[in-house]
Amino acid sequence: MDTQLRDGFGRRIDYLRISVTDRCDFRCVYCMAEDMKFLPRQQVLTLEELERLARLFVANGVKKIRLTGGEPLVRPGIVGLCERIAALPGLRELVMTTNGSQLGKLARPLADAGVRRLNISLDTLRPERFKAITRTGDLAQVLAGIDAAREAGFQRIKLNCVVMRGRNDDEVVELVDHALARGLDISFIEEMPLGDVGRSRGESFCSSDQVRELIGQRYSLLDSAEQSGGPARYVRLAGYPDSRIGFISPHSHNFCATCNRVRLTVEGRLLLCLGHEHSLDLRALLRRYPESDAPLLQAIQAGLAHKPLRHEFSASGEVQVLRFMNASGG
Repeated sequence: MDTQLRDGFGRRIDYLRISVTDRCDFRCVYCMAEDMKFLPRQQVLTLEELERLARLFVANGVKKIRLTGGEPLVRPGIVGLCERIAALPGLRELVMTTNGSQLGKLARPLADAGVRRLNISLDTLRPERFKAITRTGDLAQVLAGIDAAREAGFQRIKLNCVVMRGRNDDEVVELVDHALARGLDISFIEEMPLGDVGRSRGESFCSSDQVRELIGQRYSLLDSAEQSGGPARYVRLAGYPDSRIGFISPHSHNFCATCNRVRLTVEGRLLLCLGHEHSLDLRALLRRYPESDAPLLQAIQAGLAHKPLRHEFSASGEVQVLRFMNASGG
């Protein structure tokens, strides 16, 4: 019997992103408003509910799970949840996206729990600019967390940089230098129009092509067909075999045709596409049917038939989805 989840266009869904919290210890300017209101506890999925859904998806063909937030490492019990999900039969890898602030104490426990790869947000190497972008973050703490992660034994570590013209585009090459010197991967991400962050994103939009051109002024870029199971397109740099440069380009080179993923928000909404509000309320089903997964699976399969072919993001700067990125699952 085929237990593989598919959408209405025949695309296999084998990648699930799970938000374990909408809370974060940063307030990054591209992710959320400065004065955020977070979900009350009763609206948030319990660790047991998150694990139950992870188990259901893996039993039906999901091979990769990424835990996100908000900031996943501020959720109490996160290491134990990682250990239980990583042990699910059939799961190829458990990975995580983090801002790095808690890695000083949690990098080793996460690696021991079975997290295979980390994506760590790093948008600047300048302390004052880091504080301006994150509003509350401490660059030294994050850099120390990255060092702790490098020592903890993860299979790969990737830095994630959201590039914004006039804020950090002048550091693109410096960030590449930083990654290469440490044998890390780095991906550059076009800002997405999610949530009203109090400014026009169009004014700061920087395309992946522009970023690639900046890097190409110093390094020789070699196109690569490598895949990490997500939306990034990779290049290698001549002379640096240990590092990859990725580009995530929802505006300029959208990756919808090969979309293989869905997102679970911490309140139990299954988002079929990051760029649309289509979603399923799995929390209600979880709590209505505590002993049977059959109604959940039936709803998921029916919902996937309505997964859009593509998002409709544009670089105009207009808010196109009201939900903030921290509520979407990283």
